[in-house]
Amino acid sequence: MRQLKEGMYARSLAGHDKGKLYIVARISDGDIWLTDGAGRNLAHPKKKKRIHIQPGFQTAPSIKALIQKQQTLTDTDIRNALKCKEELSCQKQM
Repeated sequence: MRQLKEGMYARSLAGHDKGKLYIVARISDGDIWLTDGAGRNLAHPKKKKRIHIQPGFQTAPSIKALIQKQQTLTDTDIRNALKCKEELSCQKQM
């Protein structure tokens, strides 16, 4: 089984937010904390069980760079990464 890491894309499989794209904010015991940078910001991430998400197993290049440099992520960084993923417009730029 592939390892789920912070900063990866994940899609909700269950609940009222089914189908919504998030970024993994943190991982603890059996729970995954997800953020979209807007309604579910970094201060108040969405808690889901591992079985209720579909991980993308890829990290946005901008998020990956910030994590590697050990810089603090902001909600704006999260929103921009999700926007790029959904529109597929930023992949050619990075």
